[in-house]
Parts: sequence; structure tokens; C-alpha cells
Amino acid sequence: MKKIVVFSGAGISAESGLKTFRDSDGLWENYNVYEVATPEAWQKDPALVLHFYNLRREQVLNATPNEAHQCIPKLEKKYDVSVITQNIDDLHERGGSKNVLHLHGEILKSRSTLTNDIFPINETNLNIGDLCPQKSQLRPHVVWFGESVPNMDKAHEICKSAHILIIIGTSLNVYPAANIINYVDKNCLIYLIDPKDVFTGWTKNIIHIKENASIGLPKLVNQLLEQ
Repeated sequence: MKKIVVFSGAGISAESGLKTFRDSDGLWENYNVYEVATPEAWQKDPALVLHFYNLRREQVLNATPNEAHQCIPKLEKKYDVSVITQNIDDLHERGGSKNVLHLHGEILKSRSTLTNDIFPINETNLNIGDLCPQKSQLRPHVVWFGESVPNMDKAHEICKSAHILIIIGTSLNVYPAANIINYVDKNCLIYLIDPKDVFTGWTKNIIHIKENASIGLPKLVNQLLEQ
């Protein structure tokens, strides 16, 4: 059975109504990302950081998977499928995908600031005073700017066995996540689904589908299932 790896970014979730961070102005939902998404921001004003992610969490819970999320599990009928995502939402899981690796954490989970143990968030909000069993404050289980990406090694191992790599919703500008394209075999066939022009000089085995995620990916899935 051939291996397909789907590598997704913010663009796929944007089609479900989740706003994306834009490098051009440094703002995310009118917040300066360095004031809400860095370890320094957490040390300076943890209440503001928690408030920011509480708003994002509420948006995620109110969002629904789109056709791009929902068509990926269809590939599991014929292929060994793994999803590697930069997104912190759970739309891939709710769309039906079984094997999902989150590079940048999961907004519906919290993490102990003492032990790094991970816990589900049972309510919409995570607040000052919400503690782990060792009585340490819980923080959002997300990778902030300036922090390491602990799942990168797992992502690299998954990519090494890929026969087909599908890149969707990402311009491959976010590092180190974008480096995973360097870990697929030289004979791996790569599909890039993005309506915009994306620099693809790093590989020859690439097919650029200039469509939005919810249009281009279902077409590609049907094509791969017919092969």
C-alpha cells in the first residue's frame, strides 16, 4: 500500500472561517503576535495570552470541517495516509482523518508549566488559577514563536516513507515546519494546492494545482482513487 502524507497549513482552516496569522503586518485578529504568542508574552501578561487563546478556542469550536478536511479520509480506502498539520485546530480529526500529527500543538489541550504534561480543556476557557495536579499553572498547548517544535522529528520520519506528498494551505514560509519537504524521497510525487504562485524551485517532482483547498483537494482525491 502506497503512503500519502498530507501537509497542511492555515489556508485549509481559513476556508472554515478561521482567520490566519499574516507575516506582512504581524497581526493576528488585531493582536500583535509577539504580545500573545511568545514565551516572553506569557511571562509578561499570562492573562492576556489566555484571553487571546480562549477567543481562538471558541472560534475553533464553532467552526466546521470543510470539503478539503472531509475528503482526506477517503484516501484511506486505498492508501496509508498520514496528516501533518501546522494548524492547532481539530478540523482534520472532526473531518474524519485518523492519523494526524500536530506540529504546533492543539488549542483544545493545555500543558503544565511545570511538567509539560498535557491535559484536555473541559471548558471553553483556560484561566489564571487553572492548575495541573502538581499545582502549577496550565498554559495553552501550542508552540509559541521562539519555542522548539517537538514533533518535527516524528514528521521527518513520516515523510521519509511517503510515495506522495500533498501540500495544502501553506506557502512553505513557516520554519522549521516547511523543511519537511526536504525529507521525502527524491522520487516522491509532490502536489501543491494553492491558488497563488508559490516558489517551487526546490524540487522538480511537483504538480501545482492552482485552486482553493476545498476545490482542488477533492479533485485530486478523486484522481488518486481512480488510479
